[in-house]
Amino acid sequence: MVPGRHPGDKCAAFITGRAKCLLWYIMTEGTPTLGQLFMYEHDAGRLELLIRIIYWILIGIVLWVYGIVAAICLIIQWFCILILGRRIEGLSNFAKGYLEYMIHVLPYTYIMTDKRPDILPVPVRIYEEA
Repeated sequence: MVPGRHPGDKCAAFITGRAKCLLWYIMTEGTPTLGQLFMYEHDAGRLELLIRIIYWILIGIVLWVYGIVAAICLIIQWFCILILGRRIEGLSNFAKGYLEYMIHVLPYTYIMTDKRPDILPVPVRIYEEA
């Protein structure tokens, strides 16, 4: 990965078995922020551990609803591919958004970091470092 540059969409990848490093990319007011996911943090807050329980519930509800709608999109997509022989971009983008949100909240929900993610989905892209 070249410092100061983010990979283009053609380099975007979700997770593969051979992934060396997963990176997250968040657009904040037009300025991209690039960082590494799943990094070890030594210090942890006890109060944050209690707050995390409420966040788990809220994030779980959002993921559950988002996942049901994404599953419906995938079923519709399956029929579109079967009948039309092509994918519908909006359906693919919705399913991709679900996967990106799920990966975005994993470090917090798996007690790897104290940095709280947004409860509602934000534009996040996941890249695989080659």
